[in-house]
Amino acid sequence: MKVIKSILLTVIFITLSLQANAQRNYTIGKSTFEVAGTSNVHDWVMKSTEGNGVANLTVIDSKIADINSLTITLLAESIKSSKTSMDDVAYEALDTKTYKNIKYVLKSANKVNEATWSLNGTYTIAGISKDFKTLVNVTANNGNFILKGSNQITFADFGMSPPTAALGVVRAGKDLTLIFNITLNDFNKSDNVLVIK
Repeated sequence: MKVIKSILLTVIFITLSLQANAQRNYTIGKSTFEVAGTSNVHDWVMKSTEGNGVANLTVIDSKIADINSLTITLLAESIKSSKTSMDDVAYEALDTKTYKNIKYVLKSANKVNEATWSLNGTYTIAGISKDFKTLVNVTANNGNFILKGSNQITFADFGMSPPTAALGVVRAGKDLTLIFNITLNDFNKSDNVLVIK
């Protein structure tokens, strides 16, 4: 009986150890974030490459078996267009003096197929939080992972009115598209490891 218990405990220990070893921490590396919209004059895009964040993934045989956590923070005023005047109007709508960051926090993740995941997470924009489901395409790249996806939102979702410019002559449309292309770098292989003493 003792031998059987010992074997069972050994199997359980090995299983738990393998699961623990399969979980890895990742940091956000080279990434792009876009906000695309329309107006009564022309379509427009604002971009940022300054997002940062962390993720915890369960990786087995170089493939994601589970996305345990994902948090992304983006400095709101890092999002820029080709026109300073447009940026100023956007920052006013976002109230960036009060709300410095745009944030995303994953709540749950479900695997659709080998290349696609469905993420349920919370966006916080201009101080308002709202949950969205996002279909994400995932590709592996030398131990790192690239996540691409988008969300359709409106200004009203986050308590904002579509901004105007030129004394109301230019009016933004109510719909927006959030587009992201995120590289998750294995924390243990990262060159930019922050050491806190």
